Amino acid sequence: MRESNMQQNQMNQANILVVDDEPDIRELVRDILEDEGYKVTVAENGQAARKSFAKHAHDLVLLDIWMPDVDGITLLKEWSSSGGLECPVVVMSGHGSVETAIEATRLGAHDFVQKPISLAKLLSIVSQALEAGQKTGKPQSTAGPISVEPIGSSALMQVLRNKSEQAAQHDLPVLITGEKGSGRENLARFIHVQGKRTGEFVTLDHCELSQQNALAYLLGGEDPSGGSEPGGVFARAREGTLFIPELEELSGEALKILSQILEGERGSKNLVCRLIASAGPNILDRARDDDRLQQMYYRLNVLPLQVPPLRERPDDVPELVRFYAETFPNSENLPYRAFSVAAQNRLRNHSWPGNIRELRNLVQRLLVLGGDGEVSLGEVEEALLQSPSEPVNGPTDHPPLFDLPLREARENFEREYLVFKLKEAGGSVGKLAESVGMERTHLYRKLRALGVDSKK
Repeated sequence: MRESNMQQNQMNQANILVVDDEPDIRELVRDILEDEGYKVTVAENGQAARKSFAKHAHDLVLLDIWMPDVDGITLLKEWSSSGGLECPVVVMSGHGSVETAIEATRLGAHDFVQKPISLAKLLSIVSQALEAGQKTGKPQSTAGPISVEPIGSSALMQVLRNKSEQAAQHDLPVLITGEKGSGRENLARFIHVQGKRTGEFVTLDHCELSQQNALAYLLGGEDPSGGSEPGGVFARAREGTLFIPELEELSGEALKILSQILEGERGSKNLVCRLIASAGPNILDRARDDDRLQQMYYRLNVLPLQVPPLRERPDDVPELVRFYAETFPNSENLPYRAFSVAAQNRLRNHSWPGNIRELRNLVQRLLVLGGDGEVSLGEVEEALLQSPSEPVNGPTDHPPLFDLPLREARENFEREYLVFKLKEAGGSVGKLAESVGMERTHLYRKLRALGVDSKK
């Protein structure tokens, strides 16, 4: 007990550097930490943080990512380039992104705090980071990427965010359904970060679970008393969240062992972690034909959430495109390129069978392989042709256009037809109007509606 109290006193005397260009947040965090007995130094921008880090010894750094002069990722790269960070670094951001968080944790950041800042969450993370630094003499990075608020201003996404925030305030199981690539794991991480639990977000690995040591992977090995030794995923997720992806893909044996653990028949009866699972949209049909899957489905489907496919929220596409176009230059050192309105409109009207994952990869490809300046409609058309769309359930013996709703299929055909005829006309709208038999004023309206820029 005396050793624990001494350790707590040492932690409370820690010197913490708070780096944020927003005065209100900077002062708020300083006041909170000083009230807890910590010594606090503040830096109003990246340059000030650089000087303070070089001159003084800090026990912890709270680092904002987005600053006007030097961003947080750049500072992390500098500080970690000499063989590792000298103290734990916790990243703070009001514009969280999975890519930026992955980059930050790769560079050694201990954890991530999303703005607006929760007092309890901040103090818990600060305490954990300082304790980790004391135990090892080095900062320890948390496992896995940190959550980002699901992107999109459509009515569908506003409802989903509201329901997710409500679910986060309770410890009941959550089942997230949706197509592959739609952002189910990201939503699970968002719920974890928004919740009250302070432990890790741990993802169950199907490959490990399918091996003969499935029980040891889950519980870390059983002792004679029926408890569990440290090391299993349930132990790692203690006071945190255990995420079970692709629930319907688990084997019958894996479902059996999981059920026994959750029923308290194996391992400790006090497995304190939240359960979130993801599944495809046909999970209920699969569950009707599989008793074990059906039991697990009803156990986890307490708070159901459904992630809409990207084709059902096309108005969110330009926002997602801008988000990735602004994120990749920081996280992957790619060139920054804005997307023209015509290019954004074309992407908005794409069917996106691969959902957000397909969009993300396409933006990445255009930034890497494209030229300088604005991303044009022509570049987008070429990129889409290089990765032809297939229906979500796999290839068929009919054109992909046939799998679209009539309105979307007609728009896609009209766009491709007019772009082809416009090239034939040498870019002349007058000649195009004659060729397709349309009055020029109506043709201009049609081209604008389809996102076709006749000048390019």
